[in-house]
Amino acid sequence: MHAVRIDSLDDPRLDDFARLTDVALRRVTEVEGGLYIAESNTVIERAVRAGHVPRSVLVQEKWLDSVMPLVAEHDGPVFVGPDALLEELTGFRMHRGALAAVQRPVLPEVADVVRDAKLVVVLEDIVDHTNVGAVFRSVAGLGADAVLVSPRCADPLYRRSVRVSMGTVLQVPWTRIGEWPAAGEELRAQGFHLAAMALTDRSVDLDAFVADVPEKVALVMGTEGQGLTDAAVASADTTVRIPMSHGVDSLNVAAASAVGLWAVAHAQRSRWSGATAGRRGSA
Repeated sequence: MHAVRIDSLDDPRLDDFARLTDVALRRVTEVEGGLYIAESNTVIERAVRAGHVPRSVLVQEKWLDSVMPLVAEHDGPVFVGPDALLEELTGFRMHRGALAAVQRPVLPEVADVVRDAKLVVVLEDIVDHTNVGAVFRSVAGLGADAVLVSPRCADPLYRRSVRVSMGTVLQVPWTRIGEWPAAGEELRAQGFHLAAMALTDRSVDLDAFVADVPEKVALVMGTEGQGLTDAAVASADTTVRIPMSHGVDSLNVAAASAVGLWAVAHAQRSRWSGATAGRRGSA
């Protein structure tokens, strides 16, 4: 890529970076335009490592030398301009130094994403990009294999989701899944036990669920306010709750996903190590 210094916003190639704070606009234009925005050197580097292709970059002068090596093997402009001009374009002050407009990859099929997975998270209709990003970070950090998002779930590649996830949305396999009950049947056909995190009369405590943890688990998480839909709960094999104290009935979805992921992943690892030790002992 090559540096292009700007002193006006007349170049139509700058449109990729226009009005980044307008969530409703960007939710449409980024998907239709086949792009997403990677913010900061760290996230841009992770995007390139994931094989994603930057088509342009917007950078403050002081960050130019550190950004150029990250995108050196690609074609396209690296726009450099005065801070005030960049703020006018994007709608915010660029504290993180650089933004890249990156070609949005084609989403894989669900079967391809989960084929070798033991633990996946399904996000149903979560609209807060911060929560989506936080769940992806938990998935990456706690060792789950993939994320599946419902048709109405917020875009994991929206700028805020990517930033909150610390770029892990570019590392964790993910795709969109269909509607219930077909989505549940598709996962069940791949051998997954669907565990819905929900407060119902039939919910079992998380510690009881992981005491006999299934080999393959799809942990289904619902919206921030209403929780899972009736269709999602009806599609589940088990509904699971996190035991709470002091009259608190639930956690934020990002916190709940971290608790659930740790418990299930730990139980699955213990089950696997126990089975391995048993095979060694009988050899």
